[in-house]
Amino acid sequence: MATACRASRLPFAAATFLLVLLLAGGGAADDASSDDDAGTPRTPGCSNKFQLVKVKNWVNGTEGATVVGLSARFGARLPRDMQEAQKSFAILANPFACCSNLTSKLTNSVALATRGECAFTAKAKTAQAGGAVGLLVINDDEELYKMVCSENDTSINVTIPVVMIPQSAGKKLKDFLDHGASVEVQLYSPNRPIVDLSACFLWIMALGTIVCASLWSELVACEQVDERYNQLTRKDGPNTGTNYREDKEIFEISARGAIVFIIIASVFLLLLFYFMSSWFVWVLVVLFCIGGIEGMHVCLVTLLARIFKDCGQKTVQLPFLGEVLTISVGIVPFCVVFAILWAVYRHASFAWIGQDILGICLMITVLQMARLPNIRVASALLSAAFVYDIFWVFISPLLFHESVMIAVARGDNTGESIPMLLRIPRFFDPWGGYDMIGFGDIIFPGLLVAFSYRFDRVSKKGILNGYFLWLTVGYAVGLFLTYLALFLMDGHGQPALLYLVPCTLGLIVILGWVRGDLHDLWNYGKGRTENVVDEP
Repeated sequence: MATACRASRLPFAAATFLLVLLLAGGGAADDASSDDDAGTPRTPGCSNKFQLVKVKNWVNGTEGATVVGLSARFGARLPRDMQEAQKSFAILANPFACCSNLTSKLTNSVALATRGECAFTAKAKTAQAGGAVGLLVINDDEELYKMVCSENDTSINVTIPVVMIPQSAGKKLKDFLDHGASVEVQLYSPNRPIVDLSACFLWIMALGTIVCASLWSELVACEQVDERYNQLTRKDGPNTGTNYREDKEIFEISARGAIVFIIIASVFLLLLFYFMSSWFVWVLVVLFCIGGIEGMHVCLVTLLARIFKDCGQKTVQLPFLGEVLTISVGIVPFCVVFAILWAVYRHASFAWIGQDILGICLMITVLQMARLPNIRVASALLSAAFVYDIFWVFISPLLFHESVMIAVARGDNTGESIPMLLRIPRFFDPWGGYDMIGFGDIIFPGLLVAFSYRFDRVSKKGILNGYFLWLTVGYAVGLFLTYLALFLMDGHGQPALLYLVPCTLGLIVILGWVRGDLHDLWNYGKGRTENVVDEP
């Protein structure tokens, strides 16, 4: 193919395409309820469902920060409503391990004990025998370990609630008690809403991004922006007007390139899994900011040039860059400052807004630069991504003892999270947290949806007898099924492409076969001369 276009944006497209592969799937795991492994013994008195627990506490009458704990497989169930929860004094178990006869008086109190030296069920029985109305077990790290029964526990008779709390929270409570403070605690486990509006908003954001990217070239960029002035790049020739240019830079994906990308992404994912650190996450944050700046710049220049037609024609000469749009020069500082502010305040409660704006702009830009030439290549790419997603979410725990995809997405042991995803807070969830979707879950199906729109336009198909509308509906249904699976599987991480690929690729193949267009869809683009650049 001809290589008439410049390669200035192609490294950005290729690098971004690889980054989104890393988080192609994995709807975020529900962090409020989690079942244990199937091999864990379930015996009479040891069959409770694990639940997150709110541990409200008061020190000398002053309320402290609420601690999040995890209930045990055994023991009494906690009330769902705070109003029904009993407030009790907390007392240190003595001995602190709570494994032998206690010398401390625990009557009508909640015992505070450390993990270790004996089974969890033994601790619970000891605290219960001492008159305690509950037991808080301090873990030896910040993770919430699942307290289960041992194989020797054939019948458990624990009638008090047993909850594990993180090491840091337990140490604070212990220090207060060691210094003679009065500590009261209240334990309850509120229900989560069946449907949170955040999931609906995220569904709209993902669907809207794909539709916007598919229609962008015709409805937004076609009349006002000369593609050569859309970036801070050297002007190649005289201005040819404001009509949309078909020789814009395009990264056309091939079947071979799709497989290579998946292999490279798998290797990189393993490197992240084994060598994940805060500096590694920082590298990804910087790359995300660079991509976000580029994406926001492209989108803003295109939109503003369309709205303010005069600004879209004014240019300025810059050293090394030549003639560029004046509006483009003015937009760059804004985009840079926006990305830097997000990076600085990315842990703030409002940071998700900036992350989503940068992410949406980035994905729209990538979907403008990267294209599927036909569904033959789409089948190779989406099928490979389908297997990739399922393997690293569902099968990898069998080899690596945990889901590699979910561990990397959470940024385990780093205190940071990977930025290549859209997220939105759970507004009405008593446990808080975020609903998330990886960029790959939008870009991979989005490439196929965008192709269907181009195919409909060239083939002069209408809305109903075309493919764009039906693939858009298929994506919406697939994403709905993803969140339904998250709910039905108790919040366990889901490979979203497991549902999205059949609802998009499968749909266009079936529709094309029924309508007699499958041959054209499969071989579309062959023999055509386009100004594109093959993948590296």
